[in-house]
Amino acid sequence: MLKITREEREMSGRILKLTGPIILQNLLAAFVTSADVIMLNFVGQEHISAVSLAAQYASVLFMVLYGLSTGVTMLSAQYFGKGDMRAIDAVEGIALRFSVGVSLLFSLAALAVPRLMMRVFTPDPQLIEIGAEYLRNVSFAYLCWGLTEVYLAALRSVGRVGISTALNTVAFTLNILLNAVFIFGLFGAPKLGAAGVALATSISRGVELVLALVVSARSKDIKLKLSYMFMRSKLLFRDFLKMAMPATLNDVSWGLAFSMYSVIIGQFLGTDMVAANSFTSLVRTFGTVLCFSVASGGGIRLGQIMGKGRMAEAEKCASILMKLTVLSGIIGGLIVLASMPFVLRFANLTETGRGFLKGMLLINTYYVMGQAVNTTLIAGVFRAGGDSRFGFICDTIDMWLYAVPLGFLAAAVLKLPPMWVYFLLCTDEFVKWPWVIGHYRSKKWLRNITRENAV
Repeated sequence: MLKITREEREMSGRILKLTGPIILQNLLAAFVTSADVIMLNFVGQEHISAVSLAAQYASVLFMVLYGLSTGVTMLSAQYFGKGDMRAIDAVEGIALRFSVGVSLLFSLAALAVPRLMMRVFTPDPQLIEIGAEYLRNVSFAYLCWGLTEVYLAALRSVGRVGISTALNTVAFTLNILLNAVFIFGLFGAPKLGAAGVALATSISRGVELVLALVVSARSKDIKLKLSYMFMRSKLLFRDFLKMAMPATLNDVSWGLAFSMYSVIIGQFLGTDMVAANSFTSLVRTFGTVLCFSVASGGGIRLGQIMGKGRMAEAEKCASILMKLTVLSGIIGGLIVLASMPFVLRFANLTETGRGFLKGMLLINTYYVMGQAVNTTLIAGVFRAGGDSRFGFICDTIDMWLYAVPLGFLAAAVLKLPPMWVYFLLCTDEFVKWPWVIGHYRSKKWLRNITRENAV
């Protein structure tokens, strides 16, 4: 399966050309998260746990924005292949209507009811206070994020992944530097701990938005304009709702369900498991950087090919993506395994928490393969052809009718040992493999979704 011909090597090179900057972008995002955990490790386990729980709201918002951005990429990549730039402006405007509204809602909630938001995840008063302060300070970042994410998706869809990566590089680097300043009180700044992480995020996201506006002003075609929100195209709006909204609902449904894992761990398994899960999530992020990047870059390339109507080439491209995905999943598992000695030595956890961490990392050495295959197919291959409905149905059934109820049953009713509960939660990716792989082989996703005179 992994044997690659000369033609496939050439096509792999074109995919990796798009994937390379996305890998860097995802690595930088992972470094920001790791910097949060590493620096808060010197402040205390409570700050790590509180930020880990409060950040679940950012994870949910990310899933919303990622779904909308996927919709932008899904349609724009094919229209770019077709050569219709006006349609790309309209698609960006449609996505901005949703992203601005949702991010504004999250921002207002973080300002107005942060303690109530924290009580969803934990009954611990100390974690609630620390997390509430974090949410208040990060609220501005939510609003900036809603604007930049859609614009960067539009840039990526036309192959300008380098610009997107450059903006993220500046924002993430600034975030890491400001983390140190505000967490530890450097250069006369206040020593804020967990709240400093949130303040650093808000400032860096604000700078990223300003830079995006500068890029937009100098761009000849792909721009960040709120006026795009008022462009009217019934055909594109209908297509966006039909294709992008299932993708958004898919990511929101999956993100909320994955956040329920944190609820289960926080409410029933104790602070040692919460802290251990923070480190595990960080390591898993690095383990999945390559495979998630392959899915994103490959999906863009696949969409551009289908937009040109070259279906035989698109089928070959998808086959190569699967080979690259298996390879990236293996590499991801090895990264998790290789990191274990360093993470266990570094983690400032109790002895019990350290034991949990070791077991959770071992489970994730193979769990990343499940994520790699499903993400590439559902979020990459299927969506490139406008097929987002299958992923929404598949993930919703898998997470809400299987994984989440199983987790609550194991933790709250059967009161199984914490590691058994975690193991059962981590079966979710493999349960859906037969349906996901079967849908890939059916080729129902292989479609040109562009229209003539869309705007």
